[in-house]
Amino acid sequence: MIITKRALPRRTVLRGLGVSLALPWLESMVPALTALSRSASAPPSRFGVFYVPNGMSMAYWSPKAEGPLDQLPPTLQTLQGHKEKLLMLGGMTQAASDKILRAGAHSRSSGPFLSCMPFSGSEATVVAATTMDQLLAREFGQETQLGSLELGIESAAILGACDGVSCALTNSISWSSPTTVLPVDNDPRSVFERLFGLSGSTDPEARMDRIQRDRSILDMLTEHTGRLTASLGARDQAKVAEYLDSIRDVERRIQKAEEQNSRELPVVDQPVGIPNDYAEHAELMIDLLALAYQTDLTRVSTFMLAREVSSRAYPEIGVADSHHPLSHHSNDVPKLERLHKINEYHFRQVARLVDKLSKLPEGDGTVFDNTLFLYGSGISDSNTHFYDDLPIALVAGKETGVTGGRYVRYPQGTPLANLHLTLLDKLGVRLDAFGDSTGQLNNLADQILSDVG
Repeated sequence: MIITKRALPRRTVLRGLGVSLALPWLESMVPALTALSRSASAPPSRFGVFYVPNGMSMAYWSPKAEGPLDQLPPTLQTLQGHKEKLLMLGGMTQAASDKILRAGAHSRSSGPFLSCMPFSGSEATVVAATTMDQLLAREFGQETQLGSLELGIESAAILGACDGVSCALTNSISWSSPTTVLPVDNDPRSVFERLFGLSGSTDPEARMDRIQRDRSILDMLTEHTGRLTASLGARDQAKVAEYLDSIRDVERRIQKAEEQNSRELPVVDQPVGIPNDYAEHAELMIDLLALAYQTDLTRVSTFMLAREVSSRAYPEIGVADSHHPLSHHSNDVPKLERLHKINEYHFRQVARLVDKLSKLPEGDGTVFDNTLFLYGSGISDSNTHFYDDLPIALVAGKETGVTGGRYVRYPQGTPLANLHLTLLDKLGVRLDAFGDSTGQLNNLADQILSDVG
């Protein structure tokens, strides 16, 4: 790390014509040695949750034995190059799901996943509980422009009754209060403009004018960017150039999706540019999340790779079946194989993000070094809708205090809330209890873990 005599403010933002562009961590942001402090120079901690619906094809998920993960199970194979970052946890149970009355199995899966508390209510009114991601957002959000991002692939516009209760419980996993669900945003354009301060319209004339101009938001910042880069060292100049290229690439892909989506749109506040292809859509959302982390616009996110009761088919990977009906596999081997293909396809998107963040420099390491992801589902076997022995994994950077590269089983029935309580503590939010927790999971960084309480 180069210690400069003059420091660029950590929150430096370029502005112009309605655009605000935050910068990634630069060496020029490190203060002089005499003023250097941990709080001023240390990269921030980040946390993200990735949720998959409709349970899992467990035989393809579960490792063969506890201990080192020399070879990852088939569902997680795309992370083999980063296997040292993966900690798989067995024995986790969501007891709150079994305590919920008058609701379907799927709302009981996603609804309490991050709160570990039963919800109550009806289609019109539902009372849940504040989720652990939002407790972190309250803490981390004091330092960032956005407290959290709630992202997804499928639309959360479905309202009314879903799975016997409010659709809010299957559309989202994040609640800022017992009565306030945070809607998932699945529109790349909407997320892009939220990150970079743009506004727009889907009025057909305005939309076509924007597409035909094909102007980048960076065109509005040319002068400011030039002045900034002139004051930076060679390494910082290269990092800024790479960052701006990433923004141009994401913006170009969004514009392409909008151009291809030529159907008539209703006039609303934001244009719609949602790719029809799942992988293309997921890659755009993943790249936007990477930009948000890289520039410290947020440190907390949730990402629903699909919504509960999703009936989406995936013909691009050879699965013509609708997801939800396929999950009721009746232990039919061909169906289990096709369900696994969907499970692996979902995880493939997350592995791409891990790889991307692991290559983005930050301080003396990478953006991923201080990043911790929770990946899983609120149902294990999708045919039986069991809420025990859940498919849960952590993907952790080397500075998070979590040791990966292994599979650890806890006693059957260990509350999922114990994991949430432990993660909150590791990330600086210290509570005596959370949800239906009985204690923390001790020594996540050790080779042998034990459950307390």
